[in-house]
Amino acid sequence: MRKEVRMSFINIESLAVKTPVEGVEIRVVPGDKMTLVFFYLAAGAVIPEHSHPHEQIGTVLNGSLELSIGTEKRIVHPGQAYVIPSDVPHSGKNLEAPSEIIEVFSPPREDLVNM
Repeated sequence: MRKEVRMSFINIESLAVKTPVEGVEIRVVPGDKMTLVFFYLAAGAVIPEHSHPHEQIGTVLNGSLELSIGTEKRIVHPGQAYVIPSDVPHSGKNLEAPSEIIEVFSPPREDLVNM
């Protein structure tokens, strides 16, 4: 039996705003095999070090982000992207206000979808 393909168009502004940590707002687009997340960070917002089994790929649209991945730390600006492998500790600090970041996670981040 063939699985039905789900296709839809989403107005990002219509998605619920969630606050995983102080100064960080997200809007989540769930998919069957991945999750797309729009991040909006206030000046000085910190994403504490954490890890998860999801591969994570992101890019900065506006502002800049000091990002630590494992033992490496860099400042990421618009036009640059990053890849965070599964289970690697990472953290971030917003350096400008506001900053906008887009990230994709695979497999899907059910914790962010259901928060």
